[in-house]
Amino acid sequence: MASAVSTAPAAVPGTAVGAGAERLTIGVDIGGTKIAAGVVDARGRILARTRRETPARDAKAIEAAVVDAVIELRHEHDVAAEGVAAAGFVDVSRSVVTFAPNVAWRDEPVRADLEGALGLPVVVENDANAAAWGEFAHGTGRSASSADHEVHDMVLLTIGTGLGGGIVIGDRLLRGASGFAGELGHVRVVPNGHPCGCGNRGCWEQYASGRALVREARAMASTGSPLAAHLLELAGNDPQAIQGPTVTKAALEGDTAAIELLADLGRWIGEGAASVVAALDPRLVVVGGGVSEAGDLLLGPARAAFARQLTARGHRPAIPLELATLGNDAGMIGVADLARNPS
Repeated sequence: MASAVSTAPAAVPGTAVGAGAERLTIGVDIGGTKIAAGVVDARGRILARTRRETPARDAKAIEAAVVDAVIELRHEHDVAAEGVAAAGFVDVSRSVVTFAPNVAWRDEPVRADLEGALGLPVVVENDANAAAWGEFAHGTGRSASSADHEVHDMVLLTIGTGLGGGIVIGDRLLRGASGFAGELGHVRVVPNGHPCGCGNRGCWEQYASGRALVREARAMASTGSPLAAHLLELAGNDPQAIQGPTVTKAALEGDTAAIELLADLGRWIGEGAASVVAALDPRLVVVGGGVSEAGDLLLGPARAAFARQLTARGHRPAIPLELATLGNDAGMIGVADLARNPS
């Protein structure tokens, strides 16, 4: 297992490591529509932030926008390194984005380009991995640790449009032989199931994601079922206008159909998480992403399904299933921390 992991030196999550650990670093989180950047200290606090729109389908323009954001932040803060979190496949050297589904990077030497433009050391990381490290070092993983219950092994599930994952084993981020570990959303759970953007069918994210929630809600509304009346009302009587927040809003207002849709999603999350635990045996599973804003309406069914399906239940230590605490800042904080302590 040791050859398959790489990240900051193992110690206590969030603890300064080495003489330069208190230096400030910049974390940059690149999404499909926006680039969020912030100056982060060794305790995971964001001291300053800025954002840019993500240039559409233009690799060099994206890098130029990152450079511009970093230069703005450096006007007020002396920073030692930069971390970049990107949705996509990042090679094991944390240098090249080999493929990114939402931005125009194909075998893009991001680290070399940014180091040349900024004169700073740069670390590039998958966004879900960065978020997992942020939650582990400064979020739910940190708060869940205690003197008699330290968390050294954690799985993060990010439930947004798709399903992302990040894995920490023995205080280190699991990256795999090629750097592509943690793609939990593309574990196949239904043979010949719903088609997935990755090219396969039946991937977990087709059943446990915002995309799955919206698909099922629109299907219900399209039948004209009276159960979907409130959802349709919120969507202006257009089934195709239903989005994830529409379902969450309806559920929080007590709508029975929306509550059941979230419960179905929670069951898929919990059952899949139990399978992940069977393979990895973490101390903690954390659920983040936009869909997690439904709170207990999602987490309650997820915990129940998780408990039912957990291997060796009753004969192993309790494994909490908890909500993430850093929200949209997890990737920024995590990749800034990784840049501070590269291995």
